[in-house]
Amino acid sequence: MHQDEEIIGQWSESAPYWEKHRETIREMFAPITQALIEDAKIKARQVVLDVATGPGEPALSLAKLLGPEGKVIGVDAVPEMVEAARREANRRGSQNANFDVALADDLPFPESTFDAVVSRFGVMLFLSPVDCVREMLRVLKPGGRIAMAVWHFAERNPFHYTVSQVVGRYVDSPTPAPDSPDAFRFADPGKLLTILSNAGAAAISERLLRFTMRATISVEDFWTLRSEMSEKLRTKLGTLSKEQMAELKREVLEALGAYSANRSMSFPAEVLIVSGDKKSS
Repeated sequence: MHQDEEIIGQWSESAPYWEKHRETIREMFAPITQALIEDAKIKARQVVLDVATGPGEPALSLAKLLGPEGKVIGVDAVPEMVEAARREANRRGSQNANFDVALADDLPFPESTFDAVVSRFGVMLFLSPVDCVREMLRVLKPGGRIAMAVWHFAERNPFHYTVSQVVGRYVDSPTPAPDSPDAFRFADPGKLLTILSNAGAAAISERLLRFTMRATISVEDFWTLRSEMSEKLRTKLGTLSKEQMAELKREVLEALGAYSANRSMSFPAEVLIVSGDKKSS
């Protein structure tokens, strides 16, 4: 079973915005990248796979840590995302970072290729997470580590929740069907842990990462980022009249003001980091 073509199409439309806001997104998610490094036990000279890399993160951040004797490969199902990642790697002159188009449930690598596999906010969008995690374990070396990051509950993450609460007053937002691809699909503690167990991972663990999400931008610029990077949000906003959109924006900016100071945004945030080993033969 491959990832849904509709989801891939949606992310294709979002790719230019993720590339546009690349540095701000990197800054906001840097603590998550660090947590993945720690839980996957990534160190210099290793070979690492980043699944659902988007426009190249956390792969490009990992490339610095791995050094010239190490290597990171980032894969994504969306060609436009991979092209953006390659452009950034070329701009940086990152010789040890490569990017390919690949589906998470059909990785184009031999067994036991990687020392570690990471995925930041990817697994919740896979149609069959168990199959995808099983495939990640296949390409992992025995004893190697897999680590994934997923959002904890929406109400614990005002980065999402502050905007969605306002938008919900203007546009009907039905609750996603159980276990359908969604940002908060694995918000319940233990849910993704069970996926790892069912896929055959060993020494599985889960921890709650509480951190401060920072973005060195104004409230206005943050609203631009949020309204552009989410295809679902762009679609909802597209249904509003000019007058409704102006009023919604006013309410959003007012609500976001609580997290703004000195032209910077700062949000409390919570993410689950779920990890495990590939069983040694």
